[in-house]
Amino acid sequence: MKRYIPNFITCLNLFSGCIGAAFAFSGQLDAAAYCVVVSGIFDFLDGLAARVLQVKSPAGKELDSLADVVSFGLVPGAVLYSMLGESWPANNYLPYMGFVVTVFSALRLAKFNIDERQSKDFIGLNTPMNAFYVISLPFVAENYKHIVYNPVFLVFSIVLTSLLLVSNIPLFSMKLDSWSWRRNGWKFIFIILSAVLVGWFKFAAIPAVLVLYFLCSYIHFRQTA
Repeated sequence: MKRYIPNFITCLNLFSGCIGAAFAFSGQLDAAAYCVVVSGIFDFLDGLAARVLQVKSPAGKELDSLADVVSFGLVPGAVLYSMLGESWPANNYLPYMGFVVTVFSALRLAKFNIDERQSKDFIGLNTPMNAFYVISLPFVAENYKHIVYNPVFLVFSIVLTSLLLVSNIPLFSMKLDSWSWRRNGWKFIFIILSAVLVGWFKFAAIPAVLVLYFLCSYIHFRQTA
């Protein structure tokens, strides 16, 4: 029975992503954001369960990627579709550009599955972090709507994040092979500062967290090279 537990958790990730997409298409972007967070929790737990129970399988790996395409690819694409539709109601075609993020998320996951260099860390922006950035935009817009809902800003975000998803930029993962400060100090710094930012600013802090992620990863790999 235990070999089915990780896949069941992955299916919960997928189910939450489907609900999030439905919310996003109906314009309930705050609810869609919470669904992505729930999917992120399940995405973490399925890998943890597989390692603890020692029941990793090729099917589980493929199922995980399929779930991630929906939760961290389709949902942010649907959020951007909704935001672009609101930012420029007169243009019936521009909103579809939001799904460019979905396409590049799928490309990034396919690349990850066959890239043996990414067993411990990432090369290119991972899809959950990108999805968290996208779902944070409506919350940032509560104070800066004239900037966030500008079509130029949204298109720029789509192009930039899509390129980052398939880039060759090394970024650390949160898998720790030890508790050594020397080996993982910048990971700990990232976790602490991110927790402070999110605790203070909630979803609106995620763009700053994303910048912090790139900065800490850069320093981390410079020091461990």
